[in-house]
Formats: sequence, C-alpha cells, structure tokens
Amino acid sequence: MLDCLIDGLLDSLKIIPFLFVTFFILEFLEHKLNKKSEKVLIKYKKFGPILGGFLGAVPQCGFGAMAASLFSNKIITIGTVVAIFLSTSDEMLPIMLGNKVKIGIVLSIILFKAIIGVLVGLLVDLLFRKKGFVKEHINIQDMCEDDHCHCEDEEGFILPSIIHTLKIGLFILIANISINLVIYFIGEEPLKNILLSNNILKYFIASLVGLIPNCASSIIITELYLSNLITIGTMFAGLLTGSGLGILLLFKVNKNLKENITILSTIYTVGVVIGLLVDLII
Repeated sequence: MLDCLIDGLLDSLKIIPFLFVTFFILEFLEHKLNKKSEKVLIKYKKFGPILGGFLGAVPQCGFGAMAASLFSNKIITIGTVVAIFLSTSDEMLPIMLGNKVKIGIVLSIILFKAIIGVLVGLLVDLLFRKKGFVKEHINIQDMCEDDHCHCEDEEGFILPSIIHTLKIGLFILIANISINLVIYFIGEEPLKNILLSNNILKYFIASLVGLIPNCASSIIITELYLSNLITIGTMFAGLLTGSGLGILLLFKVNKNLKENITILSTIYTVGVVIGLLVDLII
C-alpha cells in the first residue's frame, strides 16, 4: 500500500512541470491576447491535429494533461485533443526498449499511433466544423472564474500559474493514489485475465482497460503482447485509448460534458475498430 502512495506521488510530480508550462502559457495569453492575436491562433487551429498527433507520440503522459487544459480554454480544437490522446505512448516505449525489441519495430508502432491520431483528429475537426460545433472564441478568463481563485487580480504570470498548477496537481495526486489503491486491492491478474479472451470482445475489453487513467494499463497490455499472449491488434486497441491522466483531467477542467463524452467515445471506438482491422489485415 505504501508503494501505491509513493507511485501516486511520483506519477503526479512528473506531470507538474507540464501543468505549470500550460497554465503559464494560458496566463500569458490572457494578459497579452488581443483581437489580432486571437485571429492568428484561430487561423492555425486547423493544423492542430497534425502537430498534436506527432507531439503526443513523445513518451510523456504530461502532454495529455496539457491537451485537456488547452482544449478547455479553446486554445486547441477537439480534433487536436483527440489526436494527442490517441498518439500518447505512455509506458509502452520504455518497456519495449527494456525488452530489447528492435528499435525499428518500436518506432513503427509509435508512428502508426501518431498517424491514426492525426487522421482521426483531422476528421473530427472536419465533422465538427461542418455541424457548426467548433467554437472560435478563446475564453481563457473562464479558467479563473471556474476555479474561483481570484488570480485574475494578480499582476504577472508566475503566481497565477502556480495557483492553478497546485489546484490541478492536488486533484491529480488524489486521483493517482485512489486508482493505485483500487488496482492494489483488485490486483493486476484480473486485468490480465480479461484481456486473454479469444473472441471479438477482447478488442472492446482491451480498449476499456486502456482507458484506465494509470500507467498500469499500458504496462499490462505491452507485457502481454511481448509475451505473445495477446495479438498486435489487441495491443493497439489498448494502447490507442491509453492517454494517461488526459481523459480524467479533461472531465475535471472542461465543463462541457457533451464534448468530454464525445472525445471519450471517439477514442474508445477508434481503439476497438483499429485493433480489429489490424488483426484482420496482418
């Protein structure tokens, strides 16, 4: 149980720098943004899924946290946050390298996830833009109003950024420890067992396990694949939905429940479909 607390603390500390950088950017934009600058940001939003898909491939779950915060303030589009969540690699990379998997294979998996993220992200933005659901206005000031922290009255960027980082950091710490305790009491073996089914349900189950906002899910899925206990399609079904704490933080910082559910269901569906198609093709 002590390990659960320590792991939860360490996992939370890893994300703190990403949160601080994100909130610093948001505070800077809030103080410096004018109509001309806002138009420039909106103009280049259409390229967000391309950048997000490849940026998310960098093995740091902190990008998912950054994406959730930036999206909640409409700095990035819904397609961009989807692209980042789908391409996030989490613990897969170090585990594969630790097991001496050929670097070419590892890079191919990362590139495939990034491409899927980019394509799905672009498609999501296209569909939402056609339906008129894309909100162009950037509402950074809502962050302070929602947190009731009154940091909008503070001068400078550092103190408000620290306040927001500590508030969200505390939430992440509590969530991390709680999830670790749940996995501790349930055990990792049940998670492994539910992935070993030999029917089509395995893709739905793997994608569901991948959604668990904890590195344990990606570790289990990767280890089972390396042990030849699950197919490559099942692995992709789980890894595509694994966005670290990104999804959890999204429901915390973004008040639009419909958007959150849309993102969650899109990622889950993509994980299941891609996993199934990969096994049919390969």
